[in-house]
Amino acid sequence: MKQLLTLLAAGLVSMMAFAAEVPELPAAGDAEVGKALSATCAGCHGADGNSPTGAWPKLAGQHASYTEAQLKAFKSQERNNALMYGFAAALSEQQMRDLAAYFETQAIAPGAADPALVEAGEAIYKYGLADRGVAACAACHGPEGKGVASAAFPSLAGQWAEYTEIQLQTYRDGSRVHPMMNGVALNMRDQDIKAVASYIQGLR
Repeated sequence: MKQLLTLLAAGLVSMMAFAAEVPELPAAGDAEVGKALSATCAGCHGADGNSPTGAWPKLAGQHASYTEAQLKAFKSQERNNALMYGFAAALSEQQMRDLAAYFETQAIAPGAADPALVEAGEAIYKYGLADRGVAACAACHGPEGKGVASAAFPSLAGQWAEYTEIQLQTYRDGSRVHPMMNGVALNMRDQDIKAVASYIQGLR
C-alpha cells in the first residue's frame, strides 16, 4: 500500500511539472468585443469591414489569423504604414484577436471583374506564368480565393482590384516584405498585376 501511494505521489508530481511546462494558450477572440472596437476602423474599412473604395482593403470575411498577424506587423512596424501603426500601437494582443474575430464573422461584399481582363487574369490566377517563374495564386489562396486560415494565407475573393494591385506592386518592388510573395510578384508585369487583381475582385 505504501509503495502504491509513493508511485501515485510521484506520478502526480510528474504531471504537475508537465503542466507547468505547457505554455498557456492565448484567449480566443471575442467578436462582440471586437465589434465595439471596430468603431475606430469604420472610417476607412466600413462599419462591417467592407471599405467604400479600393484605397483601403475589405476586412469582412478575412481569416482572423491573417488579420491578427497583420495588426501585429503594423504595431511592430514590420509592415510599414504610418496610419495603421497609429491604430495598432494602441491595441493589446487580445484586442487584436477580438477585432480579427469580429471581421471574420462579417460577409464580404462581392465585386466584379472587368470582362476584358477575365481571361488573362484567370490564367495567371490558376496557372501562373511558367515562362517567368510566376507561381499560380490558386496554389496558396485556393481555386475560389478563400485562402487557408491555418497557414495565415489570406482570403482574396472579392477584394478591391485597386488594393490588390497596390499590394502586388509593393511586393514586386520590395517595399512590402514577404519572401514568398516577393518571389511571386518579382517577374509580374503591370498588365499581369492588373488582370489578376481584376479577376480576384470578381471571385466569390
